[in-house]
Amino acid sequence: MTQRKRTQPAKRITMRDVARMAQVSQSTVSRVLSPTPQAIPIGEETRQRVLSAVETLGYFPNLHAGSLRGQKTHLIAMMIADIANPFYHPMVRAVQDVAHLHRYDVLVANSDHLRENELLFCESIIRRPVDGIIMVPYHLTNADMEQLWVQTGAAIAVLGSHIIHPAVDVVGVDDVKATHALTSWLIAERGHTHIGYIGVTNRFAVGARRHAAYVRAMLDASLPINPDYFQEGDWSVESGQQAMTRLLLLPHPPTAVLACNDQMAIGAILAAEALKVRVPEDVAIAGFDDIPAASWVRPRLTTVVQPAAAIGRCLAEAVFARIEGVGLEQRQTYAIPCTWIVREST
Repeated sequence: MTQRKRTQPAKRITMRDVARMAQVSQSTVSRVLSPTPQAIPIGEETRQRVLSAVETLGYFPNLHAGSLRGQKTHLIAMMIADIANPFYHPMVRAVQDVAHLHRYDVLVANSDHLRENELLFCESIIRRPVDGIIMVPYHLTNADMEQLWVQTGAAIAVLGSHIIHPAVDVVGVDDVKATHALTSWLIAERGHTHIGYIGVTNRFAVGARRHAAYVRAMLDASLPINPDYFQEGDWSVESGQQAMTRLLLLPHPPTAVLACNDQMAIGAILAAEALKVRVPEDVAIAGFDDIPAASWVRPRLTTVVQPAAAIGRCLAEAVFARIEGVGLEQRQTYAIPCTWIVREST
């Protein structure tokens, strides 16, 4: 990926900027934003001018500005998508291990794959400064990243090649190549020509990428794309079970199913078991991530191995390189290789 020169962070929006736009004193701004019973009453017209300036400028009160001005917080904030998903556990642990070597603490937040929660995380970090930010963003845009960086000046690293911003370092895995290879293997080595896919909405960039890789592998093998063979889940075991049930109840069900993540693949195995469909004799099932349960479920799951611990270490080391002033001139991109492992489910 082409490297882009890192620009200098813009000046943070301060209470002084709000006061200047609203044509009031900083103390008036403070009283509007943090009213107390003893404060001198403020007219409604003045209050509205202040609130309008706050909204126009995108100002968030910095709760620690007085005590932390010019100092490091020794805090890293990390946002993951689903704290219940075992895929993220070794990633968080790796970030904490690297942070502790630098004498830093880590604050962990959970977005539940929701844009509003991702935005709330950003707002929280703007209000409560940290030195570094690590994220697994599913919905945040480059414009959101720009606002976060401008208003915090923090070092930022994300998992997800869909983020392209000169101030944000990116760690990515070649999930497209791995998904295409696994689909092609099901065709060439296992002889499947009717392959279903359990994915997620294309609003998730990662979901769109993996689904497109599956489609391309099918087309490369000159196999038709059956729209009934695509079923949408929400990353969870339950949604995988429901999606697989729909596939197996089709008049002509697929003989193999590839799921966008292991949790949905495990749900697919449970659905097959409930319907008395044998895996892999009647239907082969494969996943993506290689969470611990992939080797516990029976039959054990064939899956793409996405090295979560290595991803976490890379994200943390990228952030600390920024904090310590290493390589400040260019946006850095890091590629983590992933493989796939064949087990009994195929």
